[in-house]
Amino acid sequence: MIVDCAYYRDGKRQHDGSTELGAVTEMLVDDDEFVWLGLLEPDDAELADVQQRFGLHELAVEDARTPHMRPKLERYDEGEVLFAVFRTARYVDELEEIEFGEVSVFISSRFVITVRHGGGTGFGRARQRLEQRPDLLREGPAAALWAIVDTIVDDYGPVIEGLDRDVEEVEATVFSGAAAPTERIYALRREATEFYRAVHPLLTPLEVLERGTYLRRSKELRKFFRDVNDHLKIVNEEIATQRDVLAMILQANMAVISNQHNEINLRQNETMKVLTLVATIFLPLSFIAGFFGMNFKWMTDHIESLATFAAVGVGSFVVSTAVLLGWLKREGHIGR
Repeated sequence: MIVDCAYYRDGKRQHDGSTELGAVTEMLVDDDEFVWLGLLEPDDAELADVQQRFGLHELAVEDARTPHMRPKLERYDEGEVLFAVFRTARYVDELEEIEFGEVSVFISSRFVITVRHGGGTGFGRARQRLEQRPDLLREGPAAALWAIVDTIVDDYGPVIEGLDRDVEEVEATVFSGAAAPTERIYALRREATEFYRAVHPLLTPLEVLERGTYLRRSKELRKFFRDVNDHLKIVNEEIATQRDVLAMILQANMAVISNQHNEINLRQNETMKVLTLVATIFLPLSFIAGFFGMNFKWMTDHIESLATFAAVGVGSFVVSTAVLLGWLKREGHIGR
């Protein structure tokens, strides 16, 4: 789907609203003219039409058709067309998750074509901001590429802030002595890693753009690319730090969980010890009770009075219990 198609000459947009693609391709005559075409998740027919009209390389078009590419910067057609891939990111507050997207950019001296997939903001505000600066827009497609990259990197800022809040939340939970949900920490770690993969590979392409190796730009525009590059380096340092912090939080959380398991095991061991002691004490008593419960002739003939019963029956209970308790105390099983 075509989001916007604009024709620029001498640093100014030559029409209101989007124009027909076929019309603008026929207007490109002078060196100070270029087309900025924005596509959102185009189908194969749309990409094939754009490829034919602008003479795009089939390998670059194939990369633009299939998202989930690594950020990169390549030249095609003997350097006439520059192809770049950028990863977009947007923090969704309601879900506390990062929504990733991808932008492929074709750029030459006559056109800028963006193919956007997935989440992330569009480039409408980038166009508007650049159109308010005719001095920059006269730089041509290079200025448009700066506006695109600057918007992508600016959108990384809220993502860093959202991750910071999530990391601080689980950090406070873990270091308060309570175990945080391990799945939550793993999810944050995975998001931080995915964000790092979107940011870190972009450092080299921005260095190349700042130096002007692949793209002609003025000294003034170089300052703008350098500013974006500085912002990206800060984001890269922040996300690297967050990954390290999450790794430490995960280790600390596992230690907290281990301590909790140890405490549970200790309580279980104490319970088993008490039950064992009780069973040990009642074992001889049960034997004596069972023995005297038998109707042997010797018992029925001799244990007739209360005194004899107390001496033989109850006395054996008391003596065996005292002997057993004394042995348990001497061995250190009780009394500590």
